[in-house]
Amino acid sequence: MARTHSFTQNDTPGLAARRIAVDILDGVLRRRVPLDEQLSGRAAHPGLAALTERDRALTRRLVATVLRRLGTLRHRLGAFLDHGFPADAPRVETVLLVGAAQILWLDVPDHAAVDLAVRLAQGDKRAARYAGLVNAVLRRVARNRESLAATEPDRDIPDWLRRRWTAFYGEETARLIAAANGHEPALDLTVKRDAPGWAERLRGRVLPTGSVRMLAHGAITLMPGFAEGAWWVQDAAAALPARLLGDVRGLMVADLCAAPGGKTAQLALAGAHVTAVDRAPARVARLRENLARLNLAAEIAVADVTEWQGGPFDAVLLDAPCSATGTIRRHPDVPWLKSEVDLEALTALQQRLLARAAGLIKPGGRIVYCVCSLEPEEGERQIDALLSRDDRFERIPVTAADVCGCSEFVTAAGDLRTLPFHFPDPEPQWSGLDGFYAARLARKSA
Repeated sequence: MARTHSFTQNDTPGLAARRIAVDILDGVLRRRVPLDEQLSGRAAHPGLAALTERDRALTRRLVATVLRRLGTLRHRLGAFLDHGFPADAPRVETVLLVGAAQILWLDVPDHAAVDLAVRLAQGDKRAARYAGLVNAVLRRVARNRESLAATEPDRDIPDWLRRRWTAFYGEETARLIAAANGHEPALDLTVKRDAPGWAERLRGRVLPTGSVRMLAHGAITLMPGFAEGAWWVQDAAAALPARLLGDVRGLMVADLCAAPGGKTAQLALAGAHVTAVDRAPARVARLRENLARLNLAAEIAVADVTEWQGGPFDAVLLDAPCSATGTIRRHPDVPWLKSEVDLEALTALQQRLLARAAGLIKPGGRIVYCVCSLEPEEGERQIDALLSRDDRFERIPVTAADVCGCSEFVTAAGDLRTLPFHFPDPEPQWSGLDGFYAARLARKSA
């Protein structure tokens, strides 16, 4: 990925972190590059490696805050711009977004936020002529902080998502989803054993579903228990679908679209003979690394699930590729990268994957289909369509007992549906979980 700015040791303190944040935001908003790709891996921003751990964390926080509050920020800043954001200098918008986010919601002195934003504008050939505008607008933001800092969650979700959620869930639920997505999530862990002990050691808490929730501080790889494979990172909602297969000890189980391997690890830990299938070699490499660290075993196949030949299996878990609109808390770039157009291709792929999963299962066996999406086309409607075209399968309703008594997770049809505002807490940093859908099916014996 091409970068237009260089980094020197003589940079004003904090300037490099903010410059990289602006670069990454440009990547998301203008080049449509996913945030995770810009933060780690081979496509990561080259400037991140030169930053201190503290500045890397600041960069991530700046970007995430802007993306979570993008609608609010654009509305607030727009009120101070008679002619909107300069069309001939798109970097002015991202500089203003980063500067305003610091003033309104981050613990950064106003003068530092304004000064560094002006320097960022001056360092860009097209934005330099607007440095005075940046200075004036951000000073107005600082003077009006008290009235501007109130967030408007409805503005922070694109219109296409707001309309969809309101139509399917109702206005109040859609509002609660939007509000929950505005908060940075805690870190959830699935532990091999002794969840209360690890919760105490990590200064966390055990959730009703058994996951350990903690507030992350510093590198995950340096946390107690990581090196010895005592736990793995997995959102509390993502840990539920594998449990819906019931007792899998000794069973032949296929985990389809398995990487990075959280569900594979759950099944292996529960005593299943797991075959994990995924088409992406890089993701499979990460799956292997995770299983090795956890000292868990699975057979691994690098293959396109829609074409893969295997089985028959006693059980199949299919975590299908999806729009990921249930994970906006963790991936705040999702609503700005995806659109309704993407759903058509995704739902077609999900249908093919479900058909393949149906062909891998023994009579009497079970399938759990899941997606980290809030969209009914990717969840409920996929299952309804499968049941209508293939009478070999029937739904096994999920009960509250299957999900540790959390009846709010169970739909009227008997499927699993978690929402981002579930698990409320007076302290927002401890609340919520990813939006997940899962259905449990059985292949009839005769």
